[in-house]
Amino acid sequence: MIEKQDKNLARQKRHRRVRTKVFGTGDRPRLGVFRSQKHIYAQLVDDTRGVTLAAASSLDPELRGSEEVAGSTTDGARRVGQLIAKRALAKGVEEVVFDRGGYIYHGRVAAVASAAREAGLRF
Repeated sequence: MIEKQDKNLARQKRHRRVRTKVFGTGDRPRLGVFRSQKHIYAQLVDDTRGVTLAAASSLDPELRGSEEVAGSTTDGARRVGQLIAKRALAKGVEEVVFDRGGYIYHGRVAAVASAAREAGLRF
């Protein structure tokens, strides 16, 4: 159990270090990603006002029923990336800053980013 806590603590330290440089504004909000064992979450944050502009997750009602989102898969992460991009474009946001949340840019985190890019977000 200690190893898991150490890994999460190391991720949180990396995230704090990255967050000193990654900052979202109203024109270019931060696309933050969080992944748990079972699900993946993404949200657009305007750090100047401290407001979440849009959010999407594998628990979202739009995605919850589909089979490809079941569990923690890269297919589910792609769907979350497409959904957050759709919601961002609906709010008029086309350009974002990507915040990987201290995770390695690989697997589900990279799937969210590439799907959001394909759906029209620039970063």
